[in-house]
Amino acid sequence: MNKEKQEDKEKTAAAAATTATAAASSTSGATISISKAKSKLKSEHDPDKALKIYSSVSNHYTSPLSSRYAQEYTVKRLAKSHRFSDIEAFLESHKDDKKITQEPFLSSIIRSYGLAGMFDQALKTYLQMDDLGTPRSAVSFNVLLSACVNSKLYDRVPQLFDEMPKKHGFLPDKVSYGVLIRSYCEMGKPELAMEKLKEMEEKGVEITAVTFTTILHSLYKGGRCDEAEKVWNEMVKRGCGPDVGAYNVKIMNIQGGDPEGVKGLIEEMSNVGLKPDTISYNYLMSCYCRNGMMDEAEKVYEDLETKGCNPNASTFRTLIFYLCKNELFETGYKIFGESVRANKIPDVNTLKYLVHGLAKSSKAKEAKEMIRTMKKKFPANVVKVWTKLEDELGLARVDVSDIKSNETNVA
Repeated sequence: MNKEKQEDKEKTAAAAATTATAAASSTSGATISISKAKSKLKSEHDPDKALKIYSSVSNHYTSPLSSRYAQEYTVKRLAKSHRFSDIEAFLESHKDDKKITQEPFLSSIIRSYGLAGMFDQALKTYLQMDDLGTPRSAVSFNVLLSACVNSKLYDRVPQLFDEMPKKHGFLPDKVSYGVLIRSYCEMGKPELAMEKLKEMEEKGVEITAVTFTTILHSLYKGGRCDEAEKVWNEMVKRGCGPDVGAYNVKIMNIQGGDPEGVKGLIEEMSNVGLKPDTISYNYLMSCYCRNGMMDEAEKVYEDLETKGCNPNASTFRTLIFYLCKNELFETGYKIFGESVRANKIPDVNTLKYLVHGLAKSSKAKEAKEMIRTMKKKFPANVVKVWTKLEDELGLARVDVSDIKSNETNVA
């Protein structure tokens, strides 16, 4: 009897392991282009539907970059639902493809494992390159280091950096050093990152503005502003910038203070020929919010389009949170509708804050409609959160017919 149970268990496990592979290799339904798939995957949060979209692509590998994005969107949806066995089955199936001997193709598998925080599988894939007949260079190595950082295994990066190039006969490049420096900064050791700048200079490896910006971010975050200013001056001296990213790091450091300081840095960016981006304006909006200047914050949001920028999820999250904090729930509901139409919906906790506020301010219909919208947009594991909240607030008793008039305002 025990033997039969074990056999049944193995059969069940085997069936589960092939679920994603079967979905990804399905040929049913009309095929679509990779660009169309990317567009649909951006707004699709259900992992099973994401797999179906990926399976309907007419040619999964039209180019390394476009195919990589479609694959990554699919993996992200599965990871959000903690479907790691399905991710492994999905990605391992790619190793049977004849293109596995192409380094960019194999690197996309390593990258996807890293995005899911599955570093052991990423490293295993990298170590299989000889057996798979795939050449190694800094390209796949850099993806492996990034997978390590994405998995938050920062202390493993220096070890890999020292071992792998020597073992496999290639030299780290500027990207390799950039990831190494980021790992030191994530560990709160920017001084070690600064030492690597000297090493790069000695070895003739280009030091980029991105590398300097990584160190600046770590120093500002650690409250080491005087050292950060020295790094800023060194960056300018070397002609490495500053670029928009560096200015945004500087703005981030003062966003909790006087809005005029943030405005001044944004104006300085424009004066030196740089175009402030959505992140720059998000910091200004956040600064206004923290200072209770909600009219000014909303104006920044409204003017984004005229500045050539589009709001991102962080824009909507920040504005909705502070609108709720100031009990401006109706305005928050309006902004939520705009986030839905832009496919940039904020996080669950921010939206729960808004639902609570609407329900407690006699806006039960709007709260109910928000929940209906979220149930349509997200997979079952997230829907449970909204069903529970609906019951807690007594919204399940709201008549559906009462809210139909609101649907066009949200969805």
